[in-house]
Amino acid sequence: MGQITKKEIIAFIEPNIQQFHNRRLENLTELQLKKILSRKNPYLFRAKNQNTAQDLVKTILDAHLSSQEEGIFGGFLEELAIFICSQVYDGKKSSSEGIDLEFSKNRSIYIVSIKSGPNWGNSRQIARMKDDFKRAKRILGTNTSKQKVITVNGCCYGKDNKPDKGDYLKLCGQRFWEFISGDETLYTEIIEPLGHKAKEKNEKFSEEYAKVINKFTREFAIEYCDERGSILWEKLVKFNSGK
Repeated sequence: MGQITKKEIIAFIEPNIQQFHNRRLENLTELQLKKILSRKNPYLFRAKNQNTAQDLVKTILDAHLSSQEEGIFGGFLEELAIFICSQVYDGKKSSSEGIDLEFSKNRSIYIVSIKSGPNWGNSRQIARMKDDFKRAKRILGTNTSKQKVITVNGCCYGKDNKPDKGDYLKLCGQRFWEFISGDETLYTEIIEPLGHKAKEKNEKFSEEYAKVINKFTREFAIEYCDERGSILWEKLVKFNSGK
């Protein structure tokens, strides 16, 4: 078992968190109104009585950005977890399909599927993860000696106070970060460096966000509002769902 210092963790986080901010900003500036209109439910907006172009645009933009940011940041947290585990337990990115991390400790091999939070999937997605675990265990079982192979669903935040799921362990939040590092306080220590230059980066994002809201609102009003300013719901639905 090795060790990792707070200084090493900060040295990893600070440059890599900038990639999160950069990708977030790039995704915003490259967006097209029709792309996000085609992916959102117009019936829902009508049912919620969203009759102002700017409110509707803001709602769909925020929903789209939130989904993208979860994915980008989840990828960053996965990389952080693998880095930390590599320093402590010589962990490595797994080559097995659906498996993110492999490492050995206490005479056992652990194969880990990393997710952002505990409520990440439906029953079909969980079944697929179980299949990935079975396949990876089968391969490892033929390639290793008598080491036990233990499967783990690791979640970077949240809680699950019944970690033993029978087929696998589900370790969330503090349990997960301690599991890959041996440090029960790590889950709180990583929060501070994540804010590196956050104020500066978010100010830039807010500037571009305002521009996109104004641009999309203008485009929406021209394309999907009549001369009196009413939203042309039928035209919007036809664009979104018509053959």
